[in-house]
Amino acid sequence: MSLAAVVVVVVAAVLIGAFGIRVSRTTSDFYVASRTVSPLWNASAIGGEYLSAASFLGIAGLILSFGVDMLWLPVGWTGGYLVLLVLVSAPLRRSGAYTLPDFAEARLESMSVRRTASVLVVLIGWLYLMPQFQSAGLVLRTITGAPVWVGGLLVAAVVAVNVLSGGMRSITFVQAFQYWLKLTALAVPLVFLLMAWQADGAPGISAQDAATWQVPLAGGKEYGLYSTYSLILATFLGTMGLPHVLVRFYTNPDGRAARRTTLVVLSLLGAFYLLPAVYGWLGRMYAPDLIRTDTVVLTLPTRMIGGTLGDLLTALVTAGAFAAFLSTSSGLCVSVAGVIAQDLLKGGVRSFRIATVMAVVVPLALALWARALPVADVVGLAFAVAASSFCPLLVLGIWWRRLSSAGALAGLFVGGGLACAAVLVTITGGPYDGFAGALLAQPAAWTVPIAFVVMVSVSFLTPDRVPAGVARTMVRLHTPEDLDLDRGDWRPRSS
Repeated sequence: MSLAAVVVVVVAAVLIGAFGIRVSRTTSDFYVASRTVSPLWNASAIGGEYLSAASFLGIAGLILSFGVDMLWLPVGWTGGYLVLLVLVSAPLRRSGAYTLPDFAEARLESMSVRRTASVLVVLIGWLYLMPQFQSAGLVLRTITGAPVWVGGLLVAAVVAVNVLSGGMRSITFVQAFQYWLKLTALAVPLVFLLMAWQADGAPGISAQDAATWQVPLAGGKEYGLYSTYSLILATFLGTMGLPHVLVRFYTNPDGRAARRTTLVVLSLLGAFYLLPAVYGWLGRMYAPDLIRTDTVVLTLPTRMIGGTLGDLLTALVTAGAFAAFLSTSSGLCVSVAGVIAQDLLKGGVRSFRIATVMAVVVPLALALWARALPVADVVGLAFAVAASSFCPLLVLGIWWRRLSSAGALAGLFVGGGLACAAVLVTITGGPYDGFAGALLAQPAAWTVPIAFVVMVSVSFLTPDRVPAGVARTMVRLHTPEDLDLDRGDWRPRSS
């Protein structure tokens, strides 16, 4: 039944994506769906791509392992959109850019800043894609016994087909459908699981377990206080630097629609994140022996209910898990391919399609090579890189007119470089443990402040590198659309 559910989800994604072929004709269709996506439709699509394997499987697994400390993950991933709403969403949409590197060049008038931003977009996208492919392999192995690489290859192939067919227009339809599928796939089985828990006498966690699992900073990872604060900083500030999230705001008609989209996203994410924590709590009672805790969501229906009903619920959860892999991977693929097509290739639809293949092949290879970490931990590292690079660039670029191109470049190199180095050590299993290991596993607490300090300090030292057109750019970013400024799509000077 679970295998049949995977087939149904894959076929549905391909068929819905094929619909996008009929309405995708121009470059604008492929990159930003011609900026015509409504707030509700766009918010559903954002929810579809944002709720990745880390949200669907990883949160429950980490809560099962480490207790209430890990509740900061869903809180931070949702709260990050509040920061995005207040500081970034409307001005970014008004910029008229297609991608983050477009915004960087338009604001700072520097090709060096653009190229650096392009490299970081690709690195963040690949780092985020890697756990999607790893988790797909884990799920397919759990239900069929297939080799781990099969699931990752399946997801990569389906994503490539969808993106190649219709770009952003096509992916919007697919992701909106997949958000509601994921919500249903967690909510419906949870009703039956809670009924089974009630029929079992509503047991609770043992007193010995509760002494650590239910007490903040007592049962989590080593150096829990530091790790918790660093995690909060990464999730709250990293959201605004995720390229696959920001590219969706370029699809709104205007800044007002971008704000409404963010408000709807907060509601949709808040509703979803109520569910994985309950799975983790039930897993502590009914599946404490799991070696790969990321599979707890898939395991509970069989252990708590069993029989045909348990198999049906497992199939539904499996369908939701594959929807998570497909939707998030699709959004990441679009954002990475857009940057590769514009900055490494010649631009246009043909270059976008070539870049799509490049966008999925590299992270698929990384997924097969890198050591397997808990999926939410790997995604958390991607948030740390985004928070250490694009968060300072966006906040200072939008709200501080004295930011210079030299300051932005230095901050991206130092903040993004330090975070990437910490990530590389962590995913390759470096020799560090103790507090040094905690600093590398959760780098945001020190890399984000360093990035801000470097950007501001170097900007003060290089006032001659402040863009000549900064006044015009700031007016464009902060003037309401009602004043009818010329807001045509921004293009690089070379075009």
